[in-house]
Amino acid sequence: MASQDKKEGPDNSEETNIMSLFRPPILRSGAAALNRALFTKKVDLAAAALKDPRLISQYRKSLAAHKELLALERISPIRPHPDPALEKLGHKCFLLNPDVKPGVPETWGPGLKEGVQKEDLTVIPYELEIDYDYWTARDILESILPEELHDEIPTGFNTAGHIAHLNLRDEYLDYKKLVAEVLIDKNQHIKTVINKVDNVGSESEFRTFKYEVLAGEDDLQVSVNHHGCSFDFDYSKVYWNSKLETEHFRIASMFNPGEVVCDVMAGIGPFAVPSGKKGVFVWANDKNPESFKCLDAAIKKNKVSQYVTPSCSDGHDFIRQSADVVLEAHRQKKHAVIQPKRPKGDKSKTPLPNQHVYVPATISHFVMNLPAIAIEFLGSYRGIYHGQESLFEPATDKKLPMVHVHCFSFKAQDETPINDICERVTKYLGHPMKPGDPDNEGEVSIHNVRNVAPAKSMYCASFRIPREVAFAEKP
Repeated sequence: MASQDKKEGPDNSEETNIMSLFRPPILRSGAAALNRALFTKKVDLAAAALKDPRLISQYRKSLAAHKELLALERISPIRPHPDPALEKLGHKCFLLNPDVKPGVPETWGPGLKEGVQKEDLTVIPYELEIDYDYWTARDILESILPEELHDEIPTGFNTAGHIAHLNLRDEYLDYKKLVAEVLIDKNQHIKTVINKVDNVGSESEFRTFKYEVLAGEDDLQVSVNHHGCSFDFDYSKVYWNSKLETEHFRIASMFNPGEVVCDVMAGIGPFAVPSGKKGVFVWANDKNPESFKCLDAAIKKNKVSQYVTPSCSDGHDFIRQSADVVLEAHRQKKHAVIQPKRPKGDKSKTPLPNQHVYVPATISHFVMNLPAIAIEFLGSYRGIYHGQESLFEPATDKKLPMVHVHCFSFKAQDETPINDICERVTKYLGHPMKPGDPDNEGEVSIHNVRNVAPAKSMYCASFRIPREVAFAEKP
């Protein structure tokens, strides 16, 4: 029987697990200390040394096509020649797949063999040194933390400017300083790492929290850019959550220029200020005096004073008074002045007349971003437009305001959280509500914002204030 031809290239039956060669050393000393020098590792490889540097492009394509090059993120396969004399002359080499062995031609693929036959390439040993800088934060922490802690390694965090905000579970507390050091090393923009030591809102109605500095300076004065707007604040005194950026954009995208939005729990203005930037009139309120101070500063800094009006009062009072306040602003002809842009190609030097945009008589949206208790404020909408039926359909084309109330509920794939939220909206609003289209009276749409704990998610319930609620007698 004729013998089978031997397959060219690396022997797949003896293929090396490449990733195992490039894992960091296991350093589970139990000391929870970070010694960066211990992460230096040497890996023995083969390299294809080039006779002429001008052939780099040609052979890089050939070796890559035959999967003979070392292909790893953050490691360039093109290196100076390991011989110092040849390196000085500009000679280069290619790092090869670990299955390729110097002096063992049967491990060479067709691209490498062709280069050797033409005497363009020479296969040589190459000792690749990898150090602490190469590995990711997860790599480093997996090598140090006990295996039983690998399921939820704390490499994710909230950010506020240069601050990384952790919320470490109890089992990671023995390693908190180590985790913080690694996160600063591996995230260039992070200068301070803090850990929350109580629940947001458990000791402060303003959603501030106690913290400890794990690494870096105790400097919580930050500047952030958010949807084209700039905010300055002390992170220890106000609420800020970088993970809500997508939700801020989702809600703000519903607002149209010239409409009125009332932001009941505005914080420092992540909904209000970007909305004002696009020409939405916003009455923005927060009970925290420090948040109000930062909100007022952000309004001025981002030049949206014509559109955004800040206040510092209780959310219940703000809701009850909002309709009358906006209607009075309309009657007083409050407006924004816009400098119109000259049409493209119009070279006239005559100034164009300013345009005036007037505050409308009614509110289009309410935003209530205080998920722990916002639903409990819904009763304050009762009677908000009592005696003002003529402002809305069918007398005009205006619809009653849309409410966007954030809340927490169960994390589940079935209808459990939707039913739970509808029941609570019904209870506090004092009107039966069911899941559905928010433009239909008595129906609520519920959007899953994000998971906040293994069994808990944040949601946003949106609905129009029912006529029976809006036009009821005031309590």
